[in-house]
Amino acid sequence: MLMDRLRRIGWIAVAVGTATTLCSCRCMQCERGAKEAKAKMDVAVESFGKTPEGQQVRLYTLTNAHGLRARVMTYGAIVVSLEVPDQNGKRGDIVLGYDNLDSYVKNSPYFGAIVGRYGNRIGKGRFMLDGVTYDKLAINNGENHLHGGIKGFDKVVWMDEPVRRSNAVGVKLSYLSKDGEEGYPGNLQATVMYTLTNDNELRIDYSATTDKATPVNLTHHGYWNLTGGQRDILGHVLTLNADQYTPVDKGLIPTGDLLPVKGTVMDFTKPTPIGARIESDFEQLKFGGGYDHNWVLNKGGKNMTFAARVYEPTSGRVMEVYTKEPAIQFYSGNFLDGTITGKGGTVYQHRWGLCLETQHYPDSPNKANFPSTILRPGRKYETTTVYRFSTK
Repeated sequence: MLMDRLRRIGWIAVAVGTATTLCSCRCMQCERGAKEAKAKMDVAVESFGKTPEGQQVRLYTLTNAHGLRARVMTYGAIVVSLEVPDQNGKRGDIVLGYDNLDSYVKNSPYFGAIVGRYGNRIGKGRFMLDGVTYDKLAINNGENHLHGGIKGFDKVVWMDEPVRRSNAVGVKLSYLSKDGEEGYPGNLQATVMYTLTNDNELRIDYSATTDKATPVNLTHHGYWNLTGGQRDILGHVLTLNADQYTPVDKGLIPTGDLLPVKGTVMDFTKPTPIGARIESDFEQLKFGGGYDHNWVLNKGGKNMTFAARVYEPTSGRVMEVYTKEPAIQFYSGNFLDGTITGKGGTVYQHRWGLCLETQHYPDSPNKANFPSTILRPGRKYETTTVYRFSTK
């Protein structure tokens, strides 16, 4: 009788283990639900101010069918916010940043930005390519070059267009980095597309072409805090799919070696709270003031692979990272020190956010044994990273 009644009102429940889900039939109620879900998907655009040079900056708001909401601006291709629910269904913003454009322009440690032309460090700001020495890269991190230089991709305004698909909404951003910009050779046409899917994923597709051989290593520099920015990230439980890492010198430039993580504080192959060993007497941690290292992903390369998982026990939020890149940089927010006041007046204290930057290895242009980051004319740079959200 119950099944007959459910059929009469247009609902059919299907038991799957201990869970109950709706069927995939074409009944009126199911079709109404599908239309309502589709109606919730949205991509909207508004002004977010102007740069000091007078360039207009736009802000895109992406909403999926489950109410996840991301905001992305054209300055720096920055993810300004990402709201996801906790285990009780309450949405919270899980990325650090600011409430206005001026703060991003004046003082931002790459909050939510796309960094390039080369994400991470190049030793002493120079490299050799095809017999030519390029030694004019900006020195902006000690004696080294970091994240593309003084005015990298995080500090320019990108061209934009909305993206609408059956299962996702997004924004496509493009930027032409001219020959010689920040010391790099070649005119590089770069494109980054953010899409927020109905599978609760923030997907980032990167592509680039060049007219002259040049290093390219683009990545997203989001600072994540799955508590919604309520406390530091030391209680977040991290898993990294990596049996090796690239040790660094005092300047955080890789030595060229690949070392096993097993038996060291660098081992996150099993879920481990970030704060469990961060104060250990380990030379690599002293160099970075905590974790700021490149992990070599197991089976990394051209195919998508599981890279990392972060679980925050008090909210129940889970973030999984999948990528085509061969490595991931885990940074534990060591240089956040309470001098930055972010969204809603929140003071970002020491280790208030963590970064998981999918990438090629740092200083690869100077390390022949590392996977190449050189893009040549006629070739296309293409890579994808996905951040997937859930609760438990």
